[in-house]
Order: sequence, then C-alpha cells, then structure tokens
Amino acid sequence: MDKITVTSPLLPPLDELTPYLEDIWQRKWLTNSGHYHQQLEDELCNYLDVPYISLFSNGTLALITALQSLELTGEVITTPYTFVATAHAIKWNNLTPVFVDIDPTTFNIDPAKIEAAITEKTSAILPVHVYGTPCDNKAIDAIAQKHGLKVIYDAAHAFAVKQNNQSVLNYGDLSILSFHATKAYSTIEGGAVVCKTLEQKQRLDQLKNFGFESETQISVCGMNAKLNELQAAFGLVALTKIDESIAKRKLIANNYDKAFSNIAGIKTLDNNPTLELNYSYYPILINEAEFGLNRDELLEKLQANNILARRYFYPLVTQFELYKDYVSSTPNAKSISEQVLCIPIHNALAEEEQMKVIEVICG
Repeated sequence: MDKITVTSPLLPPLDELTPYLEDIWQRKWLTNSGHYHQQLEDELCNYLDVPYISLFSNGTLALITALQSLELTGEVITTPYTFVATAHAIKWNNLTPVFVDIDPTTFNIDPAKIEAAITEKTSAILPVHVYGTPCDNKAIDAIAQKHGLKVIYDAAHAFAVKQNNQSVLNYGDLSILSFHATKAYSTIEGGAVVCKTLEQKQRLDQLKNFGFESETQISVCGMNAKLNELQAAFGLVALTKIDESIAKRKLIANNYDKAFSNIAGIKTLDNNPTLELNYSYYPILINEAEFGLNRDELLEKLQANNILARRYFYPLVTQFELYKDYVSSTPNAKSISEQVLCIPIHNALAEEEQMKVIEVICG
C-alpha cells in the first residue's frame, strides 16, 4: 500500500477546469483582478455568507495586509499554539507579539489570559480558530470593546465554519482565510480577508496592488499580493465540490470518534452541536501513562506503517529561536503541543486506509 497522507488537496476534475483555462487563454488576462477573480470574490461572499472579501495570493500576505490596513501600533496579543505565520505577520508590521495561554479544551486563546496581558501599548488581539473550532468571540469582543482594541481573527482553518447557523468569519473587525493546498478549500495557494464595509475592501485591494489609487497616484506603501486568474478559476471549480468534500471529511471524523471513544490514553476534541465544522484536521491527544506510548513513539509507529501524521502545532511559536525573547508562561499550550498528533483526514482517504490508521493506533 502507498503512503497514507495526513492531507490531500481537493482537486477538481480536469475536464471541468479546462473550459475555464481555455477562456482565460482567449481573454489574455492572467492577473490584476480579472474576470474569474471578481467572480470568485462574489461567489465566496455568497457561499460563506459574508459582506466583502478581498482575495490574496496566500494567507500570510492576507494577514500581513489586514494588520497593515488597521494602522496598528505597539503590541498585539495572540497565541503561541498556531502556525508561525500568525506571529510572522505581526513582526512584519513592526508590532510586538504578546503570547498568552490557551484553553485546554478548545486549544484556542483563553480570553481571561488576554485581559491580563493588556497594557497601554496593546492595540489589537489576534486570536486563531484552531482546527476550525471557533474562539470565544463574545468574551473576546467584550474585552476589545472595553479596552478599545481591534480584533483580527486568523481563520485559516475556518472556511465555511458556522456557529449557531452564523458564519464565524463575521467575528471581529477582520477575518483571514488560507486557501493553501492543504486546507479543506484551496486555490492551490491563496487566501482572503473578510471585511464588513466597502471602504475596508477598497483599502485592502489598494494595499495588495502596490498602493495604487489610479494609474498616476500612489498614497500608501503597498505590496504585490494579488491572486491570479488560473488560481481563481481553480477555486471556482473547487467551490462546486466543497460540500461533498466536507461531508466525506465529516464521515471520516465520525468513524474516528467511534473508534477512539473507549481507548485509554486517547483524547479527541469534544463535539459541539452548535457548530458546523469543515473537518480540516483530526487532532488526538496522547496520554503516555494511559496509552502506553508517548506521542512521538506513536508517530514513529505510524510512519513505520507508511502512515503520515503531523505534530500540529509543535513546537510552539515561542520555542523557535526567532521568538525566544517573547516567551511567556503558557503551560496549557506547552502540554497540548507535546501530546497532539493530527492523523489522516481528507476527501480522498479510502475506507480501507482509514481502517488501517485505526488498526495501527489501537493495535
């Protein structure tokens, strides 16, 4: 059997993508907010039930530009339990990241720790919807309003996620999506900023296009972070397949839930009936004393059986040399990072492959 991968891209059928490519060749317009770029923005707004979207060439540039658009200063409070791009975006804006601990149940930033970390230099909060599980937005919003702070959600994992039938992408001032190939929905590389007003979108569009207001006028120092027409077309076709893909991921997650429900030493995320998830990831926590192996030993066992898994997120952002000067007390994040393992889940995962994953873990 070939290697069982932890993720696999959602690839639309070539015969459905080809007419888009032929049309692009006819139009001879490959980038700079072309026909399919504009169509994808419109269709994503409708699908995700959000007011405005600005597409970007990747999620990191989307996050960097989102922070830039709000003209922040000083400190931004965030979590160490995230992909390093979250913190990089803060530093790229010459801001200081302040890392606080997470909730040990959801793995998301702990609102109580946010308030304790606020200083006169704090200008914003950057929470992450880890694995697509929504943060406690009500508590975070209350803190932000009390202290006059902006809230930018790193929603890289939260495509199409809803809470109480409402899109979580409408939380805060801005939300950022990643459309990387490893995500549930992809434009190969890509990303987006979800915003609430036309003025916000126009500023984001300007910043991602060198700062041009017109052919002869530049008023801000922008960058080149535009999504091209080929990737927009890919995204349009992928959007027609996403519901089916998420349904397959949900079935896989349910199978894992059943398989691990009575296995000592394996903890899974709690099911919350108010949530509609995209099942981008399936993390498990390994308790060595109860399970008999530690997380890394289980990882080696899986790899020996041609099964790929990922210690996601390990190490913590604050354990990288670049962020050693920003270390704070985050015992929950440290504990989770040393136990977590994300196991295979994607729309192309065959039933026999999943059964093998379960057999190797439980055997």
